[in-house]
Amino acid sequence: MGRSIGKERYQKKLTDLQLRLRQVQQAYLATGDRGIVVFEGWDAGGKGGTIRRMSAVMDPRGFKVWPIAAPRDVDKERHFLYRFWERVPPRGAISVFDRSWYGRVLVERVENLATRSEWRRAYREINEFERMLIDDGARIVKLFLHITPEEQLKRFEQRLADPMKRWKLTYEDFRNRKRRPDYEKAVEEMIARTSTVRAPWHVIAANDKKYARIEALSLIAETLAEGVDLGPRPMDEEAKALARAVFGSLPDGL
Repeated sequence: MGRSIGKERYQKKLTDLQLRLRQVQQAYLATGDRGIVVFEGWDAGGKGGTIRRMSAVMDPRGFKVWPIAAPRDVDKERHFLYRFWERVPPRGAISVFDRSWYGRVLVERVENLATRSEWRRAYREINEFERMLIDDGARIVKLFLHITPEEQLKRFEQRLADPMKRWKLTYEDFRNRKRRPDYEKAVEEMIARTSTVRAPWHVIAANDKKYARIEALSLIAETLAEGVDLGPRPMDEEAKALARAVFGSLPDGL
């Protein structure tokens, strides 16, 4: 949990990773591949800050962030995975889930919002859900940002003192903190039962925000880029001919 990264190294790594992510997205638009990134973790664990560093450089036409809250009444009338099927990215796109379908075996389990039989069978249902997505060509990255109780309390206090971040603190944040042992048990079983060969969990030491961002973005870039040609997309031949007619010559490599 003591892992950290210096400011200069962090900035260089962040710039390199953001370029890599842009290359991945450009490649996906051409190949039709699609990526799914799942963020789970403790309240104030740094999910939002990491997602912002990713979304800042992505083309919104092929990138979507889904902040997942409690299911609506209409969602409760259907299978719990229904609302996530609707949010699966189309071909060529990347979607990030800030919280996810794992709520069934975390908050819904701990807070008794799902029956024991419902959350127990959810492990198998989730594994099958992810298997179907992977078989259909999706790449899945699952990240859990882990911070200590002491670091969490420190971040709560910082949010309380900052008018621009105060809105992030809720009653549930403090209530959930009191039930941390119950959540720890749920997290451990979630990882044990849903970390598969094709969709493993990555638990990231996140007491240092910068270290956690670099580690998370590195895992995302590595997984989404695997087996994908990240070279520049070839220019359309008709457009190339018109460009030559306008400019007389084209840059090397075209």
